[in-house]
Amino acid sequence: MSVLGVASIAPAFPGITSALGVPKSDAAWLISMFTIPGLLFTPVTGMLSDRYGRRRILIPCLFLFGIAGGACFFAPDFRTLLLFRFLQGAGSAPLNSLNVTLIGDFFKGEERSAAMGYNASIIGVGTAGYPALGGLLAMAGWNYPFLLALAAIPIGIWALLSLDEGRKTDPEKAARKNRSSPPLLTSLLKGSTPVLLLTSMMTFVILYGGFLTFLPFYLAGTYGATPFTIGLVSASMSLSSAMVSSRAGRLFQRAGGRILLTAAFVFYASALVFILKVPAYAGMFIPAMLFGIGQGINIPTLLTMLTNNSPEENRAMFLSINSMSLRLGQTIGPLIFGIIFACLGIRAVFTTGAIMAAVMAMVLVFALKDKHIDRESLVGRT
Repeated sequence: MSVLGVASIAPAFPGITSALGVPKSDAAWLISMFTIPGLLFTPVTGMLSDRYGRRRILIPCLFLFGIAGGACFFAPDFRTLLLFRFLQGAGSAPLNSLNVTLIGDFFKGEERSAAMGYNASIIGVGTAGYPALGGLLAMAGWNYPFLLALAAIPIGIWALLSLDEGRKTDPEKAARKNRSSPPLLTSLLKGSTPVLLLTSMMTFVILYGGFLTFLPFYLAGTYGATPFTIGLVSASMSLSSAMVSSRAGRLFQRAGGRILLTAAFVFYASALVFILKVPAYAGMFIPAMLFGIGQGINIPTLLTMLTNNSPEENRAMFLSINSMSLRLGQTIGPLIFGIIFACLGIRAVFTTGAIMAAVMAMVLVFALKDKHIDRESLVGRT
């Protein structure tokens, strides 16, 4: 559910803008209005989750996500659609952070890095299926992909009946540890954490701005691709991400965080450059898969390093800051690249994205701690 909100409707962007009579560049608002609530509510939900429990926050948000997302199907105009997207985004706000928080609660050490890899792999499988399914539904009508959000309602019922509370720390012990632990702000500013938060934001600036939002327009305008075939290209990206993510735990142990994150942004840059060099539609699967390999390396590595750095007593709040960083990237990325698209054209979108990825790779080489330090941190946590 945490990745359905954008992946399932991206192939329908050309149809949505055409049916509702808005400029193509306005498609960016379909993402930004969904992600803005994450900037507003994610830290609050993280704090409440640490205080009152994961389930009490997660379950109502699943219901809100499903109901508001389903309501988008009935939107009569673009303004109403954006309102429902905002409400759906409010329900989506804590899903990413509580997802990772629960894994951090249940697993430690090498099991945690492996679990992050499997989690990213499942997300990859989801994002592989959603674009193809959403594109297929969009052929029946621009609003049909929004019905997929209704799946969050039975998942919310399942969580209500079956989901265990992740944190099992004794309250008195947690209170004593909290008094003796450094403040949350100190943890956020410690070591490699600021660089990791920047990495999280830039990952989603590039993904949502330079890839997901405008690739459908490029495929439709250059090759006459249908929503379904656009979804197939996006699905190939997600499948390659899922395959790599399943090995992420082992890769992390062997190579360390800095090498893996740097390699991920090199894959991003290569994929975005390659998009402009492909001579035929069939070749678009190659840059999509390259981008997916970068995602499969990046996301589980980034989440493992952040979870290892998180204080146990404030884990949900700590990881909600990362979720806020990625929401910031999701929000400003489409807007930034929308301006570039409007002023310079669609080729400049991919060129700019490639430059951003290359710059970020160099930042990681010089600013992130060495992989041996990452391993020591992991052993210490174990």
